[in-house]
Amino acid sequence: MRSWQVLFTARFITLTLAGAATLGSLAIALLSASAWWLPAIMVFGAVTLLGIYDLLQPRHAVLRAYPIAAHLRFLLETVRPEMRQYFFEDEKHGTPFSRDRRAVVYQRAKGELDKRPFGTQYEAYAPGFEWLHHSIAARPVPDADFRVTIGGPGCTQPYIASIFNISAMSFGALSPNAIRALNQGAKRGGFAHDTGEGGLSRYHLEAGGDIIWEIGSGYFGARTPDGRFSAEHFAANAAHPQVRMVELKLSQGAKPGHGGVLPAAKVSAEIAATRGIPIGRDCVSPSSHSAFSTPIGLLQFVADMRRLAGGKPAGFKLCVGHRWEFLAICKAMLETGLYPDFIVIDGSEGGTGAAPLEFMDHVGTPLREGLNFVHSALIGIGARDRIRLGAAGRIITGFDIARAMALGADWCNAARGFMFAVGCIQSQACHTDRCPTGVATQDPTRQRALVVADKAPRVHNFHANTLEALAELVAAAGLDHPAQLRPEHVFRRVTAQDVASFAALYPTLQPGELLDGTTDERFRDAWAMARPDSFAPGTGVFEAA
Repeated sequence: MRSWQVLFTARFITLTLAGAATLGSLAIALLSASAWWLPAIMVFGAVTLLGIYDLLQPRHAVLRAYPIAAHLRFLLETVRPEMRQYFFEDEKHGTPFSRDRRAVVYQRAKGELDKRPFGTQYEAYAPGFEWLHHSIAARPVPDADFRVTIGGPGCTQPYIASIFNISAMSFGALSPNAIRALNQGAKRGGFAHDTGEGGLSRYHLEAGGDIIWEIGSGYFGARTPDGRFSAEHFAANAAHPQVRMVELKLSQGAKPGHGGVLPAAKVSAEIAATRGIPIGRDCVSPSSHSAFSTPIGLLQFVADMRRLAGGKPAGFKLCVGHRWEFLAICKAMLETGLYPDFIVIDGSEGGTGAAPLEFMDHVGTPLREGLNFVHSALIGIGARDRIRLGAAGRIITGFDIARAMALGADWCNAARGFMFAVGCIQSQACHTDRCPTGVATQDPTRQRALVVADKAPRVHNFHANTLEALAELVAAAGLDHPAQLRPEHVFRRVTAQDVASFAALYPTLQPGELLDGTTDERFRDAWAMARPDSFAPGTGVFEAA
């Protein structure tokens, strides 16, 4: 679309009309030699100048995308500040969760004061309220650059990662400018940027930030023309120095078992080239992998990924589903001696750009239950010390990270928070290619709303300030590092009268307990059904699992 045509789109029509009114008033005034038109010229001219300023300023994506008209949004917030929280309402859950935390993300990303007056905005006696126990002997606030080393015995290039990283979001789902801003922010802050399954694009590599390269069932960036896995293409991309880990996606929390969809409207020539797919057609990731079909095959594939990547950490991501399936992977580990370097547990509360309502709301295990299950299972087979666990699924604040690490995570990933940092306003237009802030669109005129030089520092700020908040929580609990957090540190109100620690709510197995024969009902029957050579259940009590 040519620049003059852009001015006649619906988004810019207010500016176009204001400019036309200015020129028309000026022409009439000159022809009639009358001063009566001077006020009109001043008013329309001022509005036109405001629109031009909106179009060129770098800080507000909505104003760049909707000059003049978008001021209504900011006017409403000025007239009634609490409307900011109204706009941040989470339609899916209808709770203060999203609106409060989104405001905090914006404040931390912009480097603004994130402290508040008065008390908690949560009802402390309502079931579900959670808190961290503090210590009378609080510790000095530690350096917030918390790190974890990822890489087992078979890994020759371990990665020393931040405990807070950018979760999987694909190029295609996100715009080039969004990818640029995220990776530049990761570079500034020394943390990792997960590519998502949409392939390793040139925008991921421009800034030099650390990359976790994720491949899914579509094998984008590592596929043959017929959609099969290509070891040659995988090795070539994994050889990039920026690629620090390689990750196999088994399932995504927001739509486990469904596969992925990039609508045809967003499949540009560049995305098609990056992914190795046809232009202008829906890009569908199959719901399961073609490269393997058994737990043993999965582990062999992950081992091949590590080898092809030159010894970089290799692992997989999943949302926990049938418990016997993950336990089958555990049995395959014991039988083959093949272990992933890491596993990322994605909770069903995670977000996505497009998924059926039923999958978003009612399929998959939530993060806490899934993380506790995987953590316990690895303890139960004696393998927890050699496998690192990542956690993803609506993690935004320092307390979210602390809670996940208390349940067994070694690090956390966030998508939504970093999207907010680059300007997302949760307009829920991701699947239409009409994102108003340039975050989730391939439309060049909409992408320009996101100014990379302005948003990259916000990505860095959000990461740094969130870890500073975590450091303060850790010190308040009397600890020196988040890795020292345990389930005993976090409590939940179960009823108006009763509270319980996470140790009671999410108990873990003892070391080797699965090998010795557990009586824990969460594992006993599913362990009996698990088979290392098949994801299908074997003999056992199917209903109990």
